[in-house]
Amino acid sequence: MTTFNKKQKIGRIAGTFSKAKEILKEFEVDFCCGGDRLLEVALVKQNIDENAIISRLNAEYDKFIASMEKETNWREASLADLIQYIEDKHHTFMKQELPVTDAYLKKILAVHFEENGEMLLQLNKMFSALKAELEEHLIKEEVSLFPLIKKYEQDPTQENLDKVFKVMEETESEHDAAGDILKAMRKITEGYKVPEDTCPTFETTYAKIKAIENDLFNHIHLENNVLFDRLK
Repeated sequence: MTTFNKKQKIGRIAGTFSKAKEILKEFEVDFCCGGDRLLEVALVKQNIDENAIISRLNAEYDKFIASMEKETNWREASLADLIQYIEDKHHTFMKQELPVTDAYLKKILAVHFEENGEMLLQLNKMFSALKAELEEHLIKEEVSLFPLIKKYEQDPTQENLDKVFKVMEETESEHDAAGDILKAMRKITEGYKVPEDTCPTFETTYAKIKAIENDLFNHIHLENNVLFDRLK
């Protein structure tokens, strides 16, 4: 069964089944902030073998269909249920992990400053900016955006939709900003390559940052390519 092709939007592909996001990430295709692009744009820009990624996507999708794996279809669930899922899974994760990871970063900066000081200083500054950006972002979503979307779902007037769009545009810009910081962090750490002769805490810290990156990609994907897309 052939399902995917390069003329489809990346975000739509990512939202089809869970394994699709893993494959896109493996090929370093941005499916959250860059989800509105056609796949062929990423293939050309990043010089990705079209047959390799399309074949993987279609093969894994065939397995998904054959196994009758059941996943929640967030394009059909209520907007309120999707919002609750985002808050319970992604917002809770960030509120727990951001301060813990920040503390780990400060620790390895103090211990490994002599041999990795310059890189760790920059990484700390980037993470501090990301942490501040996300903490403010979560508040804005929970206090402003999500209540507006729920109100619109209950009372779908143009006036209510206009209010949603105003905050939603700001939110999408914040997604882009967070994505840019993550890309810069990945670059400066060479893909979170742990330096030689460092302590286990260094490896743990990088693992935590990668977990935050992965969760944020999925978080942004659900909002940009599913929640927001359903409102447009």
